[in-house]
Amino acid sequence: MNDSFSQRVLSWATEHGRSNLPWQQKVTPYHVWISEIMLQQTRVETVIPYFEKFITRFNSINELANATQDEVLHYWSGLGYYARARNLHKAAQMIRDQHAGKFPQKIDQVVALPGIGRSTAAAILSLSFNQAHSILDGNVKRVLARHNAIEGWPGSATVEKTLWQIASEHTPTKNNAQYTQAMMDLGATLCTRANPQCSDCPVAEDCRALALGKVEQLPSPKPKKELPVRSTCMLAIRNRNTEILMQRRPNHGIWGGLWGLPEFNDEPAALHWCSRMIGQSPTLQQSLPPMSHTFSHFRLQITPIAVDYHNPIHWVMEGEDWVWYKLGSSRAGLAAPVNKLLQILVEKGETP
Repeated sequence: MNDSFSQRVLSWATEHGRSNLPWQQKVTPYHVWISEIMLQQTRVETVIPYFEKFITRFNSINELANATQDEVLHYWSGLGYYARARNLHKAAQMIRDQHAGKFPQKIDQVVALPGIGRSTAAAILSLSFNQAHSILDGNVKRVLARHNAIEGWPGSATVEKTLWQIASEHTPTKNNAQYTQAMMDLGATLCTRANPQCSDCPVAEDCRALALGKVEQLPSPKPKKELPVRSTCMLAIRNRNTEILMQRRPNHGIWGGLWGLPEFNDEPAALHWCSRMIGQSPTLQQSLPPMSHTFSHFRLQITPIAVDYHNPIHWVMEGEDWVWYKLGSSRAGLAAPVNKLLQILVEKGETP
């Protein structure tokens, strides 16, 4: 297809496109896949060190598939949206078991993998195998919504359907990998959410949003709703061996599969649990400064409490979901607020 839009984008990318990102140095389906998942709702500069450590530890699909979930989550800790890591692990096991450890090359097979949607699958196959697929990630949605002056939130079904149609019309059958990367780069470096550099844009001359003076208004933001607030009390039980009692969270819900501190509705409930389960009074009890953590759909207010027991070792939890955790010695995944709380305890010199 001889498309003026795609030709201009490709010409611009030849000189201005990004080419030094870690996953671009050795282009493999595995590297592209990991980078695409990490880049979902996460900035490039944040992803780079995580990607490098992750690939160093899990240097192949089989290496990732054969790892424990705890270790995978450990290397993901701090990156957020932990379902991505759990899905990566599950998908690697499916590729190992169903595709002989080789990343599938048919889009329906890729979409069937956990955590991979239509656009991500298209991006992986385009960048890895130069297959002619259209993508529609956040950056591309913004470019196309502005260029065509599409009103409405891009996440709505109607607007998204329109954008997919436009994306398909512009997608070239040749040089698809270069075009896919170019569209990502255009949205990430020029057609940014704030302060877009329209004067340097290769498709500015027929950008309808620019002509209408609506660049800053498009794409339309997601309708706002006030985040509800939830509260929890996190209990740090410490023993004289500088270990802290940790509980594995369920695989579903927030921080699924990560290790965290026991949680309660309030401080009295936490202390009652201590009295009932441990059967002795703590040698030290202290409240720590409250913390707040914001998720996409609610804000969590955390009240941390630290209690010391000099000799609670006789009390052993049954099963694999409890552990005495020694700071720095485990490769288990920790939720960001829990990791922050543990570091505060160390910095304050409060561990026994």
